[in-house]
Amino acid sequence: MIDMKSIKKVFLLIFVLAFLIILSPLINAKSVNSADNKQINTTEQTVVPTDNSANSAQDKGFDVKENLIKFTKDSGIYSLFTTNWKALIMIIVSCFLLYLAIVKQYEPLLLLPIAFGMLLSNMPGGGMFTPELFAEGKIQWADFFAKAGLVDYLYLGVKFGIYPCLIFIGIGAMTDFGPLIANPKSLMLGAAAQLGIFITYFIAIALGFLPQEAGSIGIIGGADGPTAIYLTSKLAPHLLGAIAIAAYSYMALIPVIQPPIMRALTTSKERKIVMKQLRTVSKKEKIIFPIVIAVVTSLIVPSATTLIGCLMLGNLLREAGVVERLSKMVQNELINIVTLLLGISVGATASAEVFLTEQTIKIIVLGVVAFGFGTTGGVLIAKFMNLFSKEKINPLIGSAGISAVPMAARVSQAEGQKANPSNFLLMHAMGPNVAGVIGSAIAAGLLLSFLG
Repeated sequence: MIDMKSIKKVFLLIFVLAFLIILSPLINAKSVNSADNKQINTTEQTVVPTDNSANSAQDKGFDVKENLIKFTKDSGIYSLFTTNWKALIMIIVSCFLLYLAIVKQYEPLLLLPIAFGMLLSNMPGGGMFTPELFAEGKIQWADFFAKAGLVDYLYLGVKFGIYPCLIFIGIGAMTDFGPLIANPKSLMLGAAAQLGIFITYFIAIALGFLPQEAGSIGIIGGADGPTAIYLTSKLAPHLLGAIAIAAYSYMALIPVIQPPIMRALTTSKERKIVMKQLRTVSKKEKIIFPIVIAVVTSLIVPSATTLIGCLMLGNLLREAGVVERLSKMVQNELINIVTLLLGISVGATASAEVFLTEQTIKIIVLGVVAFGFGTTGGVLIAKFMNLFSKEKINPLIGSAGISAVPMAARVSQAEGQKANPSNFLLMHAMGPNVAGVIGSAIAAGLLLSFLG
């Protein structure tokens, strides 16, 4: 366990050293000035130098002083504490996010590289990321190759939507759609949980956001980081850092956000409902499912083809049973490498000028609203379905309709066992949970179709 007192001492030491580094050259420069002035005055009063040796020594002293002052002013530390104080705030924010990822373990796989990317991009004079190269929407390749830093090249994978799609292949390869196939009604719950996306969209419009920005903010409610990044990179890339951080932070806080809403919308009797064990799903069904979903979804919502197609390709690699090497590679090496590159690239977009705005505060608040309405939609639809169903559904599984797999399903399981210790809702909740992955991708496709 990391000792917080030690961390505080380290940060305090860093700041003290920073101030000393800034002040010492300036103090030394004044001392040099004072000494030089005394030397000159003494020389003028006594003897006038007749050779070049005194002048060269004097020039040499002057050069050292000027170079020292120039070095100090060119340093990142001087810039942070004088003209670039916003970058200092962003460095503190990135260190806080690193703390959440490492110590609190909030979505560390993506929050850690996002935070470190943010840290690197806000270092004065580092040149890691140049947002001006992407500002006009169209890349001027001559300028790009002349000015681009390391992260600029990595960011191309976000700009062209490559990283989120590759991650979706990995997610598909790691997802078992069996609970959804065994209980097709789960699709309704997964669809209902996308309510938060569209309600938040209209609230964002009312708060003065542009439609493209509102759509990017609304997709936070889908609780699907890659989908949020993909849509935002297409509609509102200037909000990418804030939206990605909000999405992954709230995904980690699902065990905190959802339970109060779930308990408020359900009775004790409803939370105690025991559901029948799901039937066994055949291998043939699991192979046919991704093919059918890819075809049907692409025909109905063509703009969702990219995300749904990648998701179902990954799932087919898993279920086909004839490409084990590809399946394991996608689940491990591919998704791990792409997750790292995606995190660094997205974090780098969170520069002080973009992140430290009133918009960021609104996005963070709207993110909670989106999650809340998504949870509400799933629970209420489950209660509504119980009015017409002989086999009752425990409404708690409705909250798992947001696509944070498997965290949302685990929350449903935990709340169900609090009401009835013998109840086991995890596999039932996985149905709407994986349906939410499909639902959020379709919702992103709809928003892209209408707003893109």
